[in-house]
Amino acid sequence: MTEESNAEDRGTDGSSGAEKPSEAEAFDGFKDDLERAERKVAGEIDPGARALVVAIAVLVAIGSLVLPHTGHATAIDVLTSDSTAHAENIVITSRVFVWLTLVFGIGFSALALVTRRWVLAWVALCGSAVACVAGMLAWWSRNTPGLDGDPKHGVGAGLVIGWIAMFVITFHWARVVWARTNYHLSLEAQRRDEAAEAEKRALALQRRAGQAADAPRAKPAAGKDDA
Repeated sequence: MTEESNAEDRGTDGSSGAEKPSEAEAFDGFKDDLERAERKVAGEIDPGARALVVAIAVLVAIGSLVLPHTGHATAIDVLTSDSTAHAENIVITSRVFVWLTLVFGIGFSALALVTRRWVLAWVALCGSAVACVAGMLAWWSRNTPGLDGDPKHGVGAGLVIGWIAMFVITFHWARVVWARTNYHLSLEAQRRDEAAEAEKRALALQRRAGQAADAPRAKPAAGKDDA
């Protein structure tokens, strides 16, 4: 009876030892999937009503490209550097502003709205903020004499509307990115707390498993001494 009970104990111990690694691997796989899902959610943004405001500002920025930037030159003329732009003595500040508006204010903002990715929103914010400064310099250059004398024309409607649109885009992306950054920090703190709790539970389970494994071995020994 003792040998049979020992064999059963060894079989039980062996089966449980074989099951534990598989259960641990399954739990690790589930944990990895959960972490990937959390990282995906953490990398997304939810601008809410701000998405509509940014979308309208992007459309306004697109419309400003076909309006007069200065004189008879539109922002498209500034982009292509055609004869009309040369005739208006377009300087580098206007070209920088128009390119930043096209790439960041329109391009990256549209991508961020479609994909809802936090990284794209951050890039759109940085580029749009620089575009606001470039727009101010472009405005200043149309009212300041240069090497070729006074500018033929002052600030056009396209420059004014485009500059205001970039301010709106910058403001709302800043609010969205800042809110998401705070969420990232709180999520990281929550993950650290959950990891610490999981480690405590794992240590408690290991202690219980060790006590349960030692208990059957103590009983036969006590029975043998009584006999």
